[in-house]
Amino acid sequence: MKYDLIIKGAEVATAADVTRTDIGVIDGRIATIGLDLGNADQTIVATGLYALPGGVDSHVHISQPAGPNVKMADDFESATRSAAFGGNTTVLPFCLPEDHQNLREAVDAYHAKATGNCHIDVSFHLIVNRTDPQTLGQHLPALLEAGHTSFKVFMTYPGMRLTDREILDVMAVAKKHGAMVMVHAENEDAIEFLREGAELDGKTGPYYHAATRPVPVEREATHRAISLAEIAGVPLTIVHVSNGEALDEIRRARVRGSRVHAETCPQYLTLTADDLDRSGFEGAKYVCSPPPRDEENQVACWKGLEQGDFELYSSDHCPFIFASPEGKQTDGAEQCFRHIPNGIPGVETRLPLLFSEGVNKGRIDLRRFVALTSTNHAKLYGLYPKKGTIAIGSDADIVLWDPKLNKTISQDILHHGSDYTPWEGFNVTGWPVTTILRGKVVVDNGILQDDSRHGVHLNRNLPGKPV
Repeated sequence: MKYDLIIKGAEVATAADVTRTDIGVIDGRIATIGLDLGNADQTIVATGLYALPGGVDSHVHISQPAGPNVKMADDFESATRSAAFGGNTTVLPFCLPEDHQNLREAVDAYHAKATGNCHIDVSFHLIVNRTDPQTLGQHLPALLEAGHTSFKVFMTYPGMRLTDREILDVMAVAKKHGAMVMVHAENEDAIEFLREGAELDGKTGPYYHAATRPVPVEREATHRAISLAEIAGVPLTIVHVSNGEALDEIRRARVRGSRVHAETCPQYLTLTADDLDRSGFEGAKYVCSPPPRDEENQVACWKGLEQGDFELYSSDHCPFIFASPEGKQTDGAEQCFRHIPNGIPGVETRLPLLFSEGVNKGRIDLRRFVALTSTNHAKLYGLYPKKGTIAIGSDADIVLWDPKLNKTISQDILHHGSDYTPWEGFNVTGWPVTTILRGKVVVDNGILQDDSRHGVHLNRNLPGKPV
């Protein structure tokens, strides 16, 4: 048998096992796993490297509307380029309708932005910020049938948040059609109460973004979101869980039999609220929601990863340029934290941070790393086994890792559209050196290949169903 590509000599890891073997690729798919495979048009000798399934980052924001006079730093070209350098082969961005668009029009606009501009594959989650009859009765069902099988709702942000009744109405559509509801769980009324008090006291610097979004506003909203899902009779995913108390709510719900999935992010494992308290306006670089917490909650989130309470580890990549009036320094931001655009870049550093802090420090093993960063995402969101594993018949999305390569994270070595990284100066051990999408090399030893824009949009199956 003649292969298009053979990867020789790597330690091949999946969520189930780790084996030293070779991988043969034909027509973009894995054709054979074994030794002495014969000849290929291209052979990569990967001795001393790990071969892992390409990362699947199921929580990123790309080219998303961000408010008047504010522009997100990444388009699909720069975001997927950055993701590829970080060892990812699939990302799932959110599709947010602008004020003049219905949901179907928003999806069409996102497809137009992405087509021909992606270095890796993409698949869109929907954001439901309206519950009119047309949205719930026509657009959501039609988009579900077209392969957009997950919806996100917000319990915070003016203009985005839904009431409890509206969330129940969205959940009813999800139950009827088998879709997954994702929830951003923070109590907007409580946040606004605290924001107003902070402003009256003159507490307006970036740190007070974190102080006015304390753990109880996330814990309460997490409990309420789970309760609504229990009432509606649907599974749900709580995204970007930042602390132990919210995770406790999820654990208790699972004991009751609720189907609750949990996601966390690198900022809750490696940053704290003190990062928002840096001199001048520097703290704005760390403003995201929920905010980073304290070291005690870092420990709680690591424990959740180690014990299996978290199934997903995503970046929540949401980049803005720091030194720009269209970014973090938008009008009014330096006068009050409430005007600072929410979000930080992180799609390229997601995997190295967890590999270094998790695998190399003995907190999780390599199989758990694969599950948290790739396999579980593909399974939950209807892409498995096409994505998320190294198996015969799966897409040949393979990333070669040097587990001993030391790097110091710096803006100078990253490829996103933002002008900073929150992890500037953070030392890591373990880095992806080659990223392969459907058998084609996208990044090799720090070099983007000239013909690398092979990414396509993926229509997905129902959550948990094989594709």
